[in-house]
Amino acid sequence: MTHKPVAIILPRKLQSRFQFHVCGELLYSLIKLVMELRHLRYFVAVGEALSFTRGAEKLHLAQPSLTRQIKNLEEELGVRLLDRTKARVSLTPEGRSFLVDAKRVLDLSQEIVESVRHFSRHELAPLNIGYVANLFYDLLPVTLASFQRSFPTIPINLFDMTCGDQFRGLQDGKIDLGFVGLHEPIEERGLQFRPIASYETVAAVAKNNPLAKKSVINLKELKPMFFIGMSEASYPGYRRWLTQTCRKVRFNPKVLQDADIERTVIQSVAAGLGVALLPDQVKKLPHDSVVFLELSPAIKTESCIAWKTNNPSVALKAYINVVSDRGVRMR
Repeated sequence: MTHKPVAIILPRKLQSRFQFHVCGELLYSLIKLVMELRHLRYFVAVGEALSFTRGAEKLHLAQPSLTRQIKNLEEELGVRLLDRTKARVSLTPEGRSFLVDAKRVLDLSQEIVESVRHFSRHELAPLNIGYVANLFYDLLPVTLASFQRSFPTIPINLFDMTCGDQFRGLQDGKIDLGFVGLHEPIEERGLQFRPIASYETVAAVAKNNPLAKKSVINLKELKPMFFIGMSEASYPGYRRWLTQTCRKVRFNPKVLQDADIERTVIQSVAAGLGVALLPDQVKKLPHDSVVFLELSPAIKTESCIAWKTNNPSVALKAYINVVSDRGVRMR
């Protein structure tokens, strides 16, 4: 009788756990002979009960059929697994060893089935992404297009949210991934993150501000002025970043107002209430009465993606790789 070889591929997390004991040679013979898992179930039922009658009851099989299946198993393996007498059934030394590993194989087969089902459920689950609409004009469209080409069947839901709302959405499970900016607030919340871009910081000043006549300024020139900041609720970590940035040139910023959205910051600057430090993507927002000035030396604004450590989404892992690859090329 000729049997075709069978390739068995186990999930990586299970490979280190699947180790054979003294009966490894017997199990190899079993796999080589393409033995069906049902034969193992039959043997385990009898081996644990030490009774063909009770084993048959557990399996809902006729006892003669179960007896014949066990005999076929022993003949194909070439090993006697059970000692049978009228009074009792007992395991041979080979049978005891085989029972241990047969149960391992059955447990493993169940884990493989669950792993495949789990993969299927999460592969088809939608990918929910939070982003700040005014700050990711460049990265979000190109990464979504690349992801959809590779995974056309996975639905994507986008949520326009402030960074603060994204943190809350990640914790609550509303979104799988967020474009949340600075890494310090991400670390403080115990989330996973990856830097994906770095943007130039610009100074926003009103058109009637004397500095507006310049194209490049030194950050220290903003020392006498009030600053318009971003609220901690909407943009966690912004105030700390602003303070640390200004202290590098030896002054503390005087923050007049904290705004919840970028448009409010620009409107406040246009009204002459103060100046602001923002990533240069905000230049794409309407700003008729505001001028954006380059800083010398240049100041970079970091941008990160964040996600929960225990999120099992296959789509999430794939999209993280797409964003990371694209982000490296844009930095």
